[in-house]
Amino acid sequence: MWERFSYYGMRALLTLFMVAPIAAGGLGFTTADAALLYGNYTMAVYLLAIPGGYIADHHLGARRAVMAGGLVIAAGHFALAVPGVPAFYLGLVLIALGTGLFKPNISALVGSLYAHDDQRRDAGFSLFYMGINIGAFIAPLVTGFLAQSATFKGWLAAAGFNPDGSWHWGFAAAGIGMTLAVVLFARRSGEFHAAMSPEDDAPSADWLMGTAVLAGSGLLLAALLLSDRPGLEWLRYVVIALPFAAIVVFARAEDLQARRIAAIFVFFVAAMIFWSAFEQAGLTIAIFADRMTDNAVGSHTIPSAWYQSLNPLFVILLAPVMAALWTGLGPRQPPTPVKFALGLGLLGLSFLLMIPAAHLTADGRVSPLWLVGLFFLQTVGELCLSPVGLAAMTRLAPARLVGLMLGIWFLASAFGNKLAGILGTDFQSGDPAEMARFFLQLGGMAIVSAIALALLTPWLRRLMQDGR
Repeated sequence: MWERFSYYGMRALLTLFMVAPIAAGGLGFTTADAALLYGNYTMAVYLLAIPGGYIADHHLGARRAVMAGGLVIAAGHFALAVPGVPAFYLGLVLIALGTGLFKPNISALVGSLYAHDDQRRDAGFSLFYMGINIGAFIAPLVTGFLAQSATFKGWLAAAGFNPDGSWHWGFAAAGIGMTLAVVLFARRSGEFHAAMSPEDDAPSADWLMGTAVLAGSGLLLAALLLSDRPGLEWLRYVVIALPFAAIVVFARAEDLQARRIAAIFVFFVAAMIFWSAFEQAGLTIAIFADRMTDNAVGSHTIPSAWYQSLNPLFVILLAPVMAALWTGLGPRQPPTPVKFALGLGLLGLSFLLMIPAAHLTADGRVSPLWLVGLFFLQTVGELCLSPVGLAAMTRLAPARLVGLMLGIWFLASAFGNKLAGILGTDFQSGDPAEMARFFLQLGGMAIVSAIALALLTPWLRRLMQDGR
């Protein structure tokens, strides 16, 4: 809960802080520049989960990796609390490095609590998802109030502080959340150890393979960063082709584990497409909420960052329902590919909903109910895909490679976030027709992907066999 408080508290402010004028305490970036930086930062957060998962598998163990990652993340958030561009970039680097250790291994710990064939696994991950979203719900309310509200800025001015520096108070609050996460985990981590089998947290060093994993991750990160430079955009297509090549190679193998890895990469592609649209919430949707939405409530104006709480609020309300649904259906529940297709389809519908909202901005700011509808549909789609995907990775991955496979799963989010940033450079908040075209493009991409995945379901089930 507290780790997600820190991450989403910061993310709710990140794009808005970058595009805010320098005179208002922001960085004064253009939307296109902010989109690329947002995409690169969130990409790095997930890409570094691959070496983070490997380091836990072979050197630190999951529990120690979570602890170390939490400390580095906390340092990054406190760096963001310091005004200045150097501290801003340092904070982003530290958070990306720390999250690479934290994120895959906290999920691996949850997976270790369930036997391989335990039908409660999907439900368990849905409850896990609900727990972390409590933090994600509270965070934008707190950090948005500190960074954007006229009330808090008035308090700062009355106390002799510069109210334009309110952004950094929001970032500091995110750092406090991460510090609480570290303290809580340190006090309770022994309970995970008691529930885990001995091999689940017994790392075995392999320095040659570790060097290869770190070098490969570094090269991949460098290629994606360089792909933003004029003339090197082709690197994006090379990188995106890699999971498709992996599907072909592993699907042709006779070994069951290899064929399951092929299925993992199909889900990888589906998740990449899903996150490229879903992650617009912290980017183009955040700008739409700030500039194109009527945020007045009586004589007050609510911080636009508060809309970022809608998604986790719906997760909190709906995750128990989804967990009960999967548990109640038991062996009759839809297979994993169908759940993924449902998630993509609902995501596509959420952006189609925004097309009339975009056209209505020609007459002024629009009702917040458009965003409520968007986040509701996206959340139902997310619950059909994200916790189910985590459960599938822990079920399909070879026992000694769970951390690495979860790292690869989060690499799908890395590619998706990078693509989200690239797509976001085309967003034009002042042009209703262009916004409508942007939302149509995202919605169409998701719906076509859902149809394709539904058609591939029989083949995927043959690859997975008893992996559902």
